[in-house]
Amino acid sequence: MSDFDNPYAPASGGQMSGTVTFGDSAKPAGAPAGGVAGAADLISDTTTADFTADVIKASQDVTVLVDFWAPWCGPCKQLTPIIEKVVREANGRVRLVKLNIDDHPAIPGQMGIQSIPAVVAFSGGKPVDGFMGALPESQIREFIDKVAGPPAKSSAEEQVEQILAQSREAFTSGDVETAARGFGAILQVDQGHVGAIAGMAGCMLAAGEFDRAEKLLNAIPAEDRKDPEVAAVFKRVEMAREVAELGDPVELESRLASNPDDHEARLKFAKILNAQGYREAAADELFAIMRKDRAWEDEAARKTLLEFFEAWGPVDPATLSARRQLSSLLFS
Repeated sequence: MSDFDNPYAPASGGQMSGTVTFGDSAKPAGAPAGGVAGAADLISDTTTADFTADVIKASQDVTVLVDFWAPWCGPCKQLTPIIEKVVREANGRVRLVKLNIDDHPAIPGQMGIQSIPAVVAFSGGKPVDGFMGALPESQIREFIDKVAGPPAKSSAEEQVEQILAQSREAFTSGDVETAARGFGAILQVDQGHVGAIAGMAGCMLAAGEFDRAEKLLNAIPAEDRKDPEVAAVFKRVEMAREVAELGDPVELESRLASNPDDHEARLKFAKILNAQGYREAAADELFAIMRKDRAWEDEAARKTLLEFFEAWGPVDPATLSARRQLSSLLFS
């Protein structure tokens, strides 16, 4: 839910504000939450009288999610198992307190709750954010990360991130062997680490091991293949296989020497240069075609350049430079 659609979103630059009174009695510390669950439990029920202790005071120590629901509410029944699962998996970053609005209408009335299910997050004794409706699990996780902060990383996770960054840097600088050792070390402890899989596949490609790279990439779940880094390696595999069928680069250079307007030879030569790692030179060959005949073969040169961008990645220096040249050429 965007802040524009969210009636519980904080005002720009601050938390939600407002004065609401909750019940007329506070329970002593350690008393059961709503008479159902212990105060140490992550999920409990509350009442109008217990709301101050269960939510307002408790939110001074940990973010509390209040789930306003009713037995007759179908979407509430859909939300309950999902939000309870996510709260348990949050490992204490948040607590969930449920309030039946049929039995306890005063508080939702004071807060202006007009539709359920409605979930409001309290922190520091105040409502800070919320959402309405039965959201999917992924969005509830995002909401909890937003109101309670992301889960703390373990030292092992931090070490993996450090090794991943070092391995990517080594690969970029051309030290494929060091990069492969780093990616391999990560995969020994986490065989499904998408970043390490993509990195290792890139190393295999650099070594000319197309089949191994492709096999490794095919183990990545479909939902993770949209990741730009993963998609780039897939594109490089595809292009590498195509380059293997393009012919002898020496022969192509000879053709170009005798006929500079042989766009077919120049396009193939550009693809070979790219496969050899000469990205700027490959882009220059494509620009040479576009300057001569931009529409040749349904703009084949421009489309090939866009494929290069996808394989190189959006922040690669060659991509940034070629994009500037392409814009200048197209809009000159």
